[in-house]
Amino acid sequence: MKDKPNILVCPLDWGIGHATRCVPVIRELLRQNANVIIAADGRPLAFLRTEFPNLQFVKFPGYKFSYPGKGSMAFKMTIQIPRILQGIRKEKELLDEIIRNHSIDGVISDNRYGLSSKKIPCIFITHQLRIKAPRYLAFLQPLLYRINMHFISKYDECWVPDFIDEPNLSGQLSHLESLPKSTYFIGPLSRFAGISGNENNSEGNNQSKYDILVLLSGPEPQRTMLEEKILSQLKLHQYSAIVVGGKPESGQDVTIEGRIEIFSHLDSERLRKAILQSRIVLSRPGYSTLMDLVALGKKAVFIPTPGQTEQEYLAEYCLGKKWHYCINQKEIDLENSIRKAGNFTGYKRANDPGVLSARISVLLKAVKT
Repeated sequence: MKDKPNILVCPLDWGIGHATRCVPVIRELLRQNANVIIAADGRPLAFLRTEFPNLQFVKFPGYKFSYPGKGSMAFKMTIQIPRILQGIRKEKELLDEIIRNHSIDGVISDNRYGLSSKKIPCIFITHQLRIKAPRYLAFLQPLLYRINMHFISKYDECWVPDFIDEPNLSGQLSHLESLPKSTYFIGPLSRFAGISGNENNSEGNNQSKYDILVLLSGPEPQRTMLEEKILSQLKLHQYSAIVVGGKPESGQDVTIEGRIEIFSHLDSERLRKAILQSRIVLSRPGYSTLMDLVALGKKAVFIPTPGQTEQEYLAEYCLGKKWHYCINQKEIDLENSIRKAGNFTGYKRANDPGVLSARISVLLKAVKT
């Protein structure tokens, strides 16, 4: 008999957002005396190694999905569906091997569709029960929903990182009339939850060290394209700014003209302080970023990745709620955006960490130790 259950945590490798929101899940597993093994690749692997250097890691290849620099993202995604399905099949094969080699007792998958098993309890984390199709492909929406439900239904539970009632963060993405069986809303998951220090906006109000914090994230080449646009505009203005590159695998820090600080990556504590010391955050409206902003009570200017329907929906959703201002990547105007963002409120709602704790407790009771 093992002293502790072995729980495998595996985030999707598209950007680092899925990895960052696994941080509070991993912390709670450790708090409840589980042995956590992390399966990841690329930037998520590099990020989680910095957050949990003492844990065991397994290299778990991603889907090798590529985003276009220009043209239709929807078309690019469509032609890569066979590659994604092949990746899901390989995930299942690799999972069986990991279960055997590491005596895994339970799995928590963040948007990895192929990590279900009949041998052990498996959890699926997602904020997208409904995958948004572009308007001109709206007729595909029912098919996308059925495919999504097909894979999610293979898991023992589905955890949605959001509030179950209004006001919630994901809107139509996860609040459906009919939910998959064993779906639980566990509240927003932020890497900043539980970090010691002031978890509200007062630190930023009292010590506005930066006018702007630019938080870069997401897949290439769009991440770098946005970085180049933002840096070119920052050099035209007198804003004090900090730019976080979202590249934990790199380690180069640069300062430009004395008022623009560039970091390839900041650990969670340093990033928390930087966000709180900034007047406004400029970032992609990735769902994990949205949850981090909620945890810290900050306002943002969102720039959705062109053609990424989830981000475009979340940006419009937040704009309609008067929480965060948003702009198109082709129309970036820093001065105008910062001025308009001042009229927005940000999203303010307390989260109950006990909801996540309760679900993890149920999982650990279900596993065989």
